[in-house]
Amino acid sequence: MRRDILELRAFYASDLGRAARVMIGRKVTEAWGDARGLDVLGLGYATPFLGPLRERARRTVAAMPAQQGVEIWPGGAGNLTTLVNEDALPFRNALFDRILVVHAIEESDDAAALLREVWRVLAPSGRVIVAVAARDGLWANAESTPLGHGRPYTRRQLAALMREAELEPSGYTRALYVPPAPWMAGWAEPFEQAGSRLWRRFAGVVLMEAVKQTYAIKARPQRARTRLARPVLAPVPAAREAVRRNPSADEAVRPGA
Repeated sequence: MRRDILELRAFYASDLGRAARVMIGRKVTEAWGDARGLDVLGLGYATPFLGPLRERARRTVAAMPAQQGVEIWPGGAGNLTTLVNEDALPFRNALFDRILVVHAIEESDDAAALLREVWRVLAPSGRVIVAVAARDGLWANAESTPLGHGRPYTRRQLAALMREAELEPSGYTRALYVPPAPWMAGWAEPFEQAGSRLWRRFAGVVLMEAVKQTYAIKARPQRARTRLARPVLAPVPAAREAVRRNPSADEAVRPGA
């Protein structure tokens, strides 16, 4: 069962949620820059991290699963969010240059099907970042946060899942080393600096970037071929039989003869 949109919004409005927004958003910006002139999709609950990309992107869309609910975003401007079925996204093939997947696959009923839809709507030269709760991190056990629900992943598990959807991992990073306690929010930056050097394994989030595989060919079942016998005594239409017996009659009706 997915976290309700109100729970997600309340978390990212808190001090701890704002710290998580900064730490994770920084990694996305480091990977993609400002996405100038690109078409960007955020899937799951990605709106806390789409702001810097929206300023320069050509198009930005936030797609939120129906089981979660949807919110209007951004505030004070035209709405850029839509409610979707996660296994049937309402977008044409190869539409987006960048796709950010956050709070999406951990609570999905079929994470592989969700990522196959990501593959379908991703442009051949596009890139996707999937952010998930890290299995070894403290945040995976913090039920007071959105990262403490659903299935956490190790780096290898996430890579295997993405390859199953024909998305080839091209790099990964980690974020969110601060303990998931509200009173620790002010210490997020020092923990981030120290954690990335001293205890990388215990980060709260794994972010993996992948590219779209367009060369994979899968075997498809085919019907067995059967040999059809040609009847010897096949009836011949009368007109054809007349031409066969008198070829000059056929030549007489041809144009230009």
